[in-house]
Amino acid sequence: MSRALVVVDAQKSFLRRESWRASSNPDVADDVAALVAHARGRGDRVVWVLHTEPGTGGVFDPALGSVEPLDGLEPRGGEPVLRKTVHSAFGGTGLHALLQGWGVTEVAVCGIRTEQCCETTARAASDLGYGVVFVVDATATEPIPAPGSPPGRPLEEVLADPLTLGTDAVVTRTVYALSGRFARIATVVEVVGVD
Repeated sequence: MSRALVVVDAQKSFLRRESWRASSNPDVADDVAALVAHARGRGDRVVWVLHTEPGTGGVFDPALGSVEPLDGLEPRGGEPVLRKTVHSAFGGTGLHALLQGWGVTEVAVCGIRTEQCCETTARAASDLGYGVVFVVDATATEPIPAPGSPPGRPLEEVLADPLTLGTDAVVTRTVYALSGRFARIATVVEVVGVD
């Protein structure tokens, strides 16, 4: 079996958002780094994916300098760094063709945000026929305001709102949605300790 680790949006853009102070896993870079080291040691492929929103002036605008891997995460030569403008790492990046060319049959997914780009990537990978391992504790997310909430509220207001979905609930929902249908849920320790 040929495997690849897909690192989704583990980038500095998120650090520039107030909501990152309430992140489920502020040390996500350490967890991702452990998976990267393990994958490299096994000879698995590592693919880096960064989210971009060119021309927006926001934190994902490459012109502002935050669309780069988090500190401690350094792509090596030969490890592709793909850029996307949609949620799925497969959307417009050529990732599927790349993985097919390598003969990859299983992907491990990690990065930011758990329920958004990571989950979307896992679902897309499953639909494309890959075996998927979703390394849940090597992902991170932020609280989600209730639908219809006023945009731009300070973080303290979002956190105080009883309708806000907290990070534990977000992660649990993702695990329930993916497990057994789109992916096998695993932890960093389980992945690193397997081989």
